[in-house]
Amino acid sequence: MGQIEAPVPILDDAGNPARFGWARDSYFQYDPDAAAASRWRISEADRYVISSPTHLVVFEIIDNGFLGYSTICLVSLRDKKQFMFTSKIAFPLGNIEMPHSIKTGSIRLHKKNVLLDFIAMKSGARIIKVDIPQFDHYRNMRGELVLIPPRPAESLATVMPWRGDQPAFRYALYSPWFSAEGTLQLGAMGVIFTKGSAWGVFDWTRGVRPKADTRYWAAACGLVDGRQISMSIGYDSADSEHGTGNAFFVGGKLHKLNHVTFHISPSSWLAPWRFTSNDNRLEMTFTPEIDWEDSNRTFFYTIKRKQFYGSFCGKVILDDKSVVDFKLTGFAERRKMRL
Repeated sequence: MGQIEAPVPILDDAGNPARFGWARDSYFQYDPDAAAASRWRISEADRYVISSPTHLVVFEIIDNGFLGYSTICLVSLRDKKQFMFTSKIAFPLGNIEMPHSIKTGSIRLHKKNVLLDFIAMKSGARIIKVDIPQFDHYRNMRGELVLIPPRPAESLATVMPWRGDQPAFRYALYSPWFSAEGTLQLGAMGVIFTKGSAWGVFDWTRGVRPKADTRYWAAACGLVDGRQISMSIGYDSADSEHGTGNAFFVGGKLHKLNHVTFHISPSSWLAPWRFTSNDNRLEMTFTPEIDWEDSNRTFFYTIKRKQFYGSFCGKVILDDKSVVDFKLTGFAERRKMRL
């Protein structure tokens, strides 16, 4: 189908995915209750990656059917230290109440040891509130971050199926261009994110989980010669024939790329990564500085992740044929899932 330019439902009357492609806005209409697949195969996730010259923090809330969890990872880029907290939720099966649309609805995760709010404002801004009494070595983490979108702003939305797995599909929407500001307090340590030097990436994913998947994803944002440059690139086992999830953004305007390949050293994950595109529009290197690995398992469902924080540099050819040389702080990962 290629590019979608008007609202369209993802599922057909039988509840199977039938409309695939990519869009510059959240045109795809998602309803998990209409899906033919069982609720335990519904996968829904909201993730924010906020970076500054000194720190990077990841917030995520995930409902994978049998297993749900919230994770916060704070990374000091200067000291190469990281602080992490994970709270698991057994058998959420939709009870976290993840919004069906990226534009409406917020997520409030309030438990005895966790207060984590993702708030969506009508203006398009996002607010993240956190209060965890025992975040790391019994230190409290609390704070509030505000994410402001550029004007105007385009997101990259994709819906992709899996060959040979009829119910499975992924609806992903990437908004990597927020300006961020606010403060996080971890014990006696204060982390300040200042507008103009701090940036936010939003990764919003819904769909029916496949039986197995390996996904690579990288994202970053920053200022280059006074212009905001951001990117979201990646691939997985899904069928990307109708449109890939790869794009650069200049001041919130989307410049679509075709297929991008991650070239990772087989001898060391911390060796520089290289990225190329089949349309010859991207040449980029990622230098990992800090790595993190986690694993979550419940019964026969397993998810393993390797995450890396560091710097991207290279050049990209935009839609108007102009060339942008860039250096950005960001994030890359490999995630493997199996039922």
